[in-house]
Amino acid sequence: MNFWHPQHKHHHNLLLFIFGLTLAIIISQNAEFNKIIGSLGTFGYLGAVIAGGLFTSTFTVAIGAVILVDLAKTLPPVWLILFAAAGAVFSDFLIFKFIKDEVEDDIKPIYEKIVGSHLKKILHTKYFAWTLPVLGALIIVSPIPDELGVSLMGFSTLTTTRFLTISLVSHLIGISALVSAAKIF
Repeated sequence: MNFWHPQHKHHHNLLLFIFGLTLAIIISQNAEFNKIIGSLGTFGYLGAVIAGGLFTSTFTVAIGAVILVDLAKTLPPVWLILFAAAGAVFSDFLIFKFIKDEVEDDIKPIYEKIVGSHLKKILHTKYFAWTLPVLGALIIVSPIPDELGVSLMGFSTLTTTRFLTISLVSHLIGISALVSAAKIF
């Protein structure tokens, strides 16, 4: 049996997920890695872009938040928020494309079995079609890591342009809240 055969494509995604999780755990235990993360605050706006990208993932949200709070001490808030949001949108876009191009085909048969044809028709009417993108946007704005929200939007019929707009607005709101809290406290 050829593990890498397209018939076993869903194994690739699971393997990549397990590999990424394992790598994140190993790297987070490394003292040198922690020094590098701490020094991102000295990179100015590049550090803001990187922190914004880190702010979107389950494994790196805390690191991204710490860097953003640190950068809030030295950078003008408007520019910090814009650069961090750009990094976050880029990171979300990578997840969105992965969901749209790779994972959607794996999940579709499971979704159809669970939801069924009648409920599927109801969920895809004009009255319910907006629910996945709205739920996704609310998750992105919240302190919850973005993967779930981006996945919901990736499974919807949302175009890339609309996704990028929703992601940008959501991150501008979420990062503004974090930076404002950092300035207050």
